[in-house]
Amino acid sequence: MPAPTSPHPPARRHIAPLDGLRGVAVLGVLLFHAGRFDGGFLGVDLFFVLSGFLITGLLLAEAARDGRVDLLAFWGRRARRLLPALAVTVAGTLLLVWAFGSATLLRLGLDDTPWVLGNLANWHYIADQIGYWDSADTRVFSHLWSIAVEEQFYLVWPPVLWLIAFGRGRKGSGIDGWVAVVAAVGALVSLALMIAFTGPVDTTRVYEGTDTRAFSLLLGALMATAPATRLMARLGSRGASWAALVLACGIAAYWTMADGQNSPDLFRGGLFLHALAAALLIGCLAQAPGGAVGRVVGGAPLRRLGTVSYSLYLWHWPVYVLLSEERLGRTGWARTAIIVAVSVAAAVLSKHLVEDPVRFRARWAHGRSGAVALVAAFAALVALWAAVPVPRAGAGSVDVTQLTADD
Repeated sequence: MPAPTSPHPPARRHIAPLDGLRGVAVLGVLLFHAGRFDGGFLGVDLFFVLSGFLITGLLLAEAARDGRVDLLAFWGRRARRLLPALAVTVAGTLLLVWAFGSATLLRLGLDDTPWVLGNLANWHYIADQIGYWDSADTRVFSHLWSIAVEEQFYLVWPPVLWLIAFGRGRKGSGIDGWVAVVAAVGALVSLALMIAFTGPVDTTRVYEGTDTRAFSLLLGALMATAPATRLMARLGSRGASWAALVLACGIAAYWTMADGQNSPDLFRGGLFLHALAAALLIGCLAQAPGGAVGRVVGGAPLRRLGTVSYSLYLWHWPVYVLLSEERLGRTGWARTAIIVAVSVAAAVLSKHLVEDPVRFRARWAHGRSGAVALVAAFAALVALWAAVPVPRAGAGSVDVTQLTADD
C-alpha cells in the first residue's frame, strides 16, 4: 500500500539528496569544460530541472498558504540569492582579465558584459552567431548563457502562477492542477520549437534559446505540482527507491554516451527525454530520500559540493580560461586538479563572504534599502565596465602586414 502523502508537493520541505544532485550537476559541468567528460554539459540541464522544481514548489506553497503569489517578494528573494555572487564574479573577472588576460579576451569580455548584466547573454550569443561548441574558450562569460535562461524564466513563470492564483481567488490551494497543465503544455511547445529550429550546422540557437530550453524548467515545475506528487506517492517508498535507481542508471548511461552537437538525436527529443528522466528522478527522491540513490547523492561530499554549486558554476569558467596550459605549465589531469581546486576555493569564499551574508544576515538587503543597494551595485558595475580600457583592434596579435621577406 502506498505511503500516505501530503496534498502539498514535496518541494516545500528540504530534501537533502537534491543538494547532492546539484553537486552531481556542477561536477559534470566542471569535467566537461576541463575536457574530461564529453557528456558533462548535461549537468546544466539537470540544474534547469532542479530550478523549475524548487521554485515552483515554493510558489505553490505560498499560493496555498496565502491564496496569492507575492511577485515583488519572490523577485527580492531571487535577487538576494543570485545577484550578489554574479556581480562579484563579473567585476572580479573583468579585473583579472584586464590584469592577466590577452587583449582579445578582454575585448570580448567587455563586449559581452552589458548583455550579462541585462541577463540576455544567451540571446546576444545567438544573435551574433557565436557558436557555443567551438568558440567558448575565447569568452570568459560564455557559460553565463544558462544563468540568463534561468533569470528569464524567473521573470516569466511566477506571473503565470500569479495569474492562475488570482483567477482562483482565495482558493490558492487549488491551482496545482492548472499549473500542471500549463507546465506540461509549455514543455511540449518548447520541445516542438527545438525540433523546428534545429539546424544542420550549428545547434547554438536551440541549445541556448530560452524558448527551446524552457521544457527542462517546465518539466521540473510539473513535478512540483500535487498531481505529480500523488502519482509518485502511488509507487510507495520502496517503488520510488527502485525507480530512482533505474532512472539514475539511465541518466548516467546517457551522460556517458552524449557528445554535444555530435549527438544528432540530442536536439530531436534527447534533451527532452533527459529532462523528463531528471524530473522523475527528483520526484522519486522526494518520495524516497532514504533509498539507495538518495543515500549516495545525499552523502556529505556531493551535498557540500551542491551547497556551493552556484558560485562554483559562476567562477569555474573564468578560472579555466585564465589558467591556460601555457600559463600553468601543466596539462592533463594535473591542470584539471589545479583549476578545480582554485574554482572550489573561489566558490567557498564567495558563499561565505558574499552570498550567505547578503541572503541571511544583511537587513539592508530587504525592502527599499535593498532596491537602492541593487541599483548602486549595478551602477558600480557599469562604471567599472566603462573604466576598463578597450584594447586596440589587433592588440596582442601578430600584424601580418609587417612581415617581410627579410625575416
